[in-house]
This record gives sequence, C-alpha cells and structure tokens, in this order.
Amino acid sequence: MSLSLHTISPNKGATKKRKRVGRGNSSGHGTYSTRGQKGQKSRSGVTGLKRLGMKKQLLQIPKARGFKSEKPKSQVVSLAQINNNFKDGAVITPKSLLTRKLIGTMKLPVKILGGGELKIKDVKFERVRVSESVKKQLEEQKHKNTKTQK
Repeated sequence: MSLSLHTISPNKGATKKRKRVGRGNSSGHGTYSTRGQKGQKSRSGVTGLKRLGMKKQLLQIPKARGFKSEKPKSQVVSLAQINNNFKDGAVITPKSLLTRKLIGTMKLPVKILGGGELKIKDVKFERVRVSESVKKQLEEQKHKNTKTQK
C-alpha cells in the first residue's frame, strides 16, 4: 500500500471522541449533564474562564495601553533649515526638500514650522503644509513687497 493523502490516518488510540453530555440518562451523562445540581457553575452563561478561576489571572496581566494613530505623522522642517538651504525666489516642494536631505521620504506629509524668521524672499511652498506663524511671515513679506513696488 502506497502512502498518499487519502491513506494517512492517526495511530490507534491517538484520537478520542469528545464527551457528549445531555443526551439522555442511558448515556450516563443525562439529567444534570455532569454539572452537579445547583449553583453558578451549573447554570448556562457562565464563562469557562470564570469557572476555571482564570478571571483573576486575566485581570493581573499587564495590558498594552493606548493606541497607535492611523494618520501618518508629518516630517518637520524648520525655517532655519530653509534659510540655510534655499535662496530668494525658491519653490519649496517635497522633492526639493528630499534632494537637500531635509526630509527622509516623499511618502509622508511635510510641514514647515516657524521658530525663527524667514530671511529669504519670494518663497513659494507647494504640496507642503505650513504653520500659522510661517503663514503670517509670508503675508507680511507680500505686504512689504506690494508697498515697495508702488
């Protein structure tokens, strides 16, 4: 006889049929179905964990708290870094920031944070988020430029 998938079977005595309770008195496990008479353990709806005394153990185990956000964190670039790496009239995009190694990847969002003064002029930010303080500085620059042109 050759060995193939349909001829494989466990050794004799390796498997045992599970105890079927509540199938009549002639089965030997009728009436109270091996649960005894009264009490919490004889009733339905009591979890096995509670019956086995594992609830206390479960409560004692330290749990991992908090959660991890699905939203990606922005890569942060400061105004000081922009002042050092760009010149007047530059267009700042994630690609230009990546070429100057100010960010690690283009897959994550980028945000420019204030924390200093924007010294270069006529800067444009494309596909980059900008903090409120940087927005104010850009508006002030535009305002100054319009005054000097008039």
